Amino acid sequence: MLQYLNKKRGQSTLEYAILIVVIIGALLAIQTYIKRGIQGRLKSSADDIGDQYSEGNTNSVKITKKVSNTQETFNAGVSSTNIIGQELTNTVSNSVILNTMQEDWGGK
Repeated sequence: MLQYLNKKRGQSTLEYAILIVVIIGALLAIQTYIKRGIQGRLKSSADDIGDQYSEGNTNSVKITKKVSNTQETFNAGVSSTNIIGQELTNTVSNSVILNTMQEDWGGK
């Protein structure tokens, strides 16, 4: 009876060892697919950020328009300026990357 229990314990250990080997083998087999999935998500996140900056080939245009209503008075050698209405400021900014064919983006 004692020999029977020892054989069962050895069989159980062998089964666990085979199970661990199978799991490790499966993980090694799908390693490439996991890497590609992570790299794809990273690239997608980087693309969602927007256009990349290129120091030498970026053309930037910024237009600022200010509108104010003022009244200037000159009385007895004293000049004064009064703002009659609210001052409005409007800024429009646009950046364009030029010569993208000459850029090295690190890919092939």
